[in-house]
Amino acid sequence: MDLAVGLAIGTAFQKIVSSLVNDVVFPSLAPLLNVAQFSDWKWGGVLIGSFIKNIVDFLVIALAIFFIVKVFNRFRKKQDKSKTAELSKQEQLLTEIRDLLKK
Repeated sequence: MDLAVGLAIGTAFQKIVSSLVNDVVFPSLAPLLNVAQFSDWKWGGVLIGSFIKNIVDFLVIALAIFFIVKVFNRFRKKQDKSKTAELSKQEQLLTEIRDLLKK
């Protein structure tokens, strides 16, 4: 279930990032690079504008996912620490027995 939710949100997020790159970032870069549309940009006779747009899309998505996972792991570590600090009565008794046997 988590994978399905992640996939659905990731697909929607990809559309948002593509729109950001195609409608905001590259139209503002087109006058600086003296091209009408960035997808028409050529380098050595090869059209590379669309390829660069896809690379930027990937980098933005990868960066966002990196930060989301980093925050998620930080919260997970806090939960793990709180769980390990709380021992059940049975575990406490077993720990005391183990300590007594060591002596």
